[in-house]
Amino acid sequence: MLSVPTLWVVFLINFFALGLVWTHVMRSYPSFTPARYWTAGCFILSIGAGIGMLRGVVDNTIPLITGGGAIVLAAGLIGMGIYEFYGRRLSWKLPIGLTLWCMVGLTFFLLAVDSMAARITIYSITQGIPIAMALPLMLAHAARHNPGARMAATVAILMLITYAVRSGAAMLGVGGELSVVNFNDFQAALVLILVFLSMALNFGLLLMAIDRLRSEVESLALVDDLTGIANRRHLLQRMQAQCEVSLRSGEPFAVLAIDLDGFKAINDGHGHAAGDDCLRRFARAAQSRLRPTDLLARTGGDEFCVVMPATTLREGAMLARFIIEESRALAQQDPESRIAIAASIGVAQWTPQIGLHPERLIAAADAALYNAKKLGKDCYAVHEPASETAPSLAPLRKIA
Repeated sequence: MLSVPTLWVVFLINFFALGLVWTHVMRSYPSFTPARYWTAGCFILSIGAGIGMLRGVVDNTIPLITGGGAIVLAAGLIGMGIYEFYGRRLSWKLPIGLTLWCMVGLTFFLLAVDSMAARITIYSITQGIPIAMALPLMLAHAARHNPGARMAATVAILMLITYAVRSGAAMLGVGGELSVVNFNDFQAALVLILVFLSMALNFGLLLMAIDRLRSEVESLALVDDLTGIANRRHLLQRMQAQCEVSLRSGEPFAVLAIDLDGFKAINDGHGHAAGDDCLRRFARAAQSRLRPTDLLARTGGDEFCVVMPATTLREGAMLARFIIEESRALAQQDPESRIAIAASIGVAQWTPQIGLHPERLIAAADAALYNAKKLGKDCYAVHEPASETAPSLAPLRKIA
């Protein structure tokens, strides 16, 4: 026979430690909101275990009801954190309602009808509901090669099975006599299994968090901080991949090299904050003209580049014209800024001679951009690859 307070000591120590781990995650990554729910859940669970340790020391009514309610509330917070992790919202009504239901049920089957089996059943059901509700979300993502989700989903299933076995065993009297202070060996073993599974569930959630945070870091490494569009690293990766696709299929793609005209004068005359605002406004304007498959990247201070799959040179030139018109319209849309944004654009197209060397295509687009600058800026020019050895630059018309 294992004493209930001894089991609560195990609960308290383990979940207080897990709470400290989640606290570190929460403080290190403030934007990772699921950690807030999981931190609160672990600490509330350890508090509930601490209250449960008072069984046999004080009147059993308060430790049983309040301790049990705290643990059910903790289970609800864990479920809310899982929902938050997957971009879903679980109403506070559920954990609060389950907690109240558990406390009322425990009170009734302690004071009105003394039934340990009924209390265990209510306790198991109210803990299992949040886990059962979160299980489909974890299963849906477990199939996507997410080891944390697979582990958490597997542990959640085992926990639900253990809750069901524990309730059934209590109702059928399996294992012998039960009391508020002492469990029989079978029930004690099931409680220890639940402690282990609860810890394993938290480790699964931690793996999920690590995988998510790693993905966010990888994404940030490919995004320009100022404008929110792709950066040069992302551009080169995309161009390399697109060169491989075009080499296999023979389908061309186009690239635009963009440079904002007079950007230094904007910085010098209006300040760097105004310059940064111009970059953001231009990025939004250019993005509005692109297709979902196109990629806009910022490659330098006031330099941008666009990769357009399955696009000919003429189609790329048409898009260059649209972007120039859109940049001119920015001053009209925001007359208070009184800062005109102009852009020069060079257009180039992938050819078999370029092969798997994206830097050659970038050089061609840059050459066309230089030609557009010579034409008087605020216009576009195209790179016409007349031959591999003697490329020529043929400007399209300057937009007046």
